[in-house]
Amino acid sequence: MGILEKIKEIEAEMARTQKNKATNYHLGRLKGKLALLRSQLITESKSSGKAGEGFDVAKSGDARVAMIGFPSVGKSTLLSTLTKTKSQAAAYAFTTLTCIPGVIDYNNSKIQLLDLPGIIEGASKGKGKGKQVIAVARTSDLILMVVEAHKAELQMRLLTKEIENVGIRINQRPPDITYVRKKTGGIKFNSTVELTHCDEKLCKDILHLHKVHNAEILFRGDYTVDQFIDVIEGNRKYMRCLYCINKVDTITVGELDRLARLNDTVVISAHWKLNLNYLLEKMWMYLDVVRLYTKPRGKRPDFSDPVVMARGTTILDICNYIHKDFVKRFKTANVWGTSAKHVPQSVGLKHELQDEDVVQLMTKPGK
Repeated sequence: MGILEKIKEIEAEMARTQKNKATNYHLGRLKGKLALLRSQLITESKSSGKAGEGFDVAKSGDARVAMIGFPSVGKSTLLSTLTKTKSQAAAYAFTTLTCIPGVIDYNNSKIQLLDLPGIIEGASKGKGKGKQVIAVARTSDLILMVVEAHKAELQMRLLTKEIENVGIRINQRPPDITYVRKKTGGIKFNSTVELTHCDEKLCKDILHLHKVHNAEILFRGDYTVDQFIDVIEGNRKYMRCLYCINKVDTITVGELDRLARLNDTVVISAHWKLNLNYLLEKMWMYLDVVRLYTKPRGKRPDFSDPVVMARGTTILDICNYIHKDFVKRFKTANVWGTSAKHVPQSVGLKHELQDEDVVQLMTKPGK
């Protein structure tokens, strides 16, 4: 029996099993086995893939956004509307057969937008070009999931499942679970809170399935079995995802209002160019970046060319971004902006910068 058949068998058994306190342990073990098989499937596909497969797209700009969705949901039309790139759009499925990049100019920044081929149900198991599409999405800073308004919730649910099957966790935070493998000493299990979703016995059994017999485990929250398995696997990627509900001109006003109130969603019509400004605003918010302006000594900062970096960036990060020698020669930095207590404030390498801060780096004389 192959890996896909084993996965189908376990999924069928989980579907047959009623969810209650009496079956939690059995379902937890099944989830552990399923996670192992999916990891083997991903590893197998990587080792057996032919050279040249996939979409080789150079990362450019200040951030990357990947559009994924089923065929004919309007991704190509959206790319052509938001960027200067013209992607072929037609009224039939699979118009786009490769990855087409475009660039959005927004807030003095350049955002690379990728129009990826439509994926089909079962993409995570190798159907169509689903794995290549999801692999590109994994390298992006934000996933823009484009769905059709008249079947939005169904498509959102199916696409989310496909993405999660290959180890991407969208709109979630990594669980605060400490997992350290040891050479001896057995399994030591502790928690700082009462656990209601899993217990010590189930966690130990899942570790044994992964052939781990010596480890230290500490739960700092009431997490589920799936989240514990994610920590053990260690290869999960946590990403932001914005659900873009397109073709809202085909549904009623009442249905539009209901969909607009769902979490992490934006309702638009790419064809009629409706609500696109709000889409760009939400994309910028979900990218969660800051714009920083450098100021040479004795000159004014150039506000037309910011350095765009992730929120939480420190003076150390911007020194490394400009040149590695800046850290060795660093003396102090002057900061103007919301992160400064007074203007200007002289700060060190650990100072955290905020959006639109102006930074002047002071260095020691070179040898």
